[in-house]
Amino acid sequence: MKVVSSIGALKYRHPDCQVVKRRGRIYVICKSNPKFKVRQGGAKSKKARR
Repeated sequence: MKVVSSIGALKYRHPDCQVVKRRGRIYVICKSNPKFKVRQGGAKSKKARR
């Protein structure tokens, strides 16, 4: 699975690709060709130590 900053053009790679939102992240899944899996978002922000 690739992690990208924008999935704008990647959601049109294949006719079977679907855009799914799970747990605050956006995924592109493709059941017929799994190499097209992509994830956007989910970068963890660092908490300030006290």
